[in-house]
Amino acid sequence: MYKVMGLDVGTKRIGIAMSDFLLLTAQPAETIQREPNAVEKIAQLCRSNQVKKIVIGLPKHMNGSLGEQAQDCMDFADMLKKKLPDIEYIFEDERLSSRQAENILAMQGKKYTKNKGLVDLKSACIILQQYLDRTK
Repeated sequence: MYKVMGLDVGTKRIGIAMSDFLLLTAQPAETIQREPNAVEKIAQLCRSNQVKKIVIGLPKHMNGSLGEQAQDCMDFADMLKKKLPDIEYIFEDERLSSRQAENILAMQGKKYTKNKGLVDLKSACIILQQYLDRTK
């Protein structure tokens, strides 16, 4: 049995979600700062949660092309691959996931404007859940 991790990689923060062992639901794990030790923190989470796959949100433009942000996510994935070579990496289209996360948080009455980490966390859950639903 294993889990799948979902990542919403931003320039300042990384939202992290984790699946259950049945690979049915995505649950919020934590938000970490995007700093040099972020890869090590993610590696520790992978080891302690029996993660075998990491789903990384790929921010495409509305026309489907890749831009600077997408390249940044792919570069971050390359750093993870060096640290955790035995894990499978999957890129998941994350267009509008942040907007969707903001809408969900607003409907829940949560004040996300003062805590952007909430948006990153919810976005990671959306990205991971989208993958889990698609692969059932």
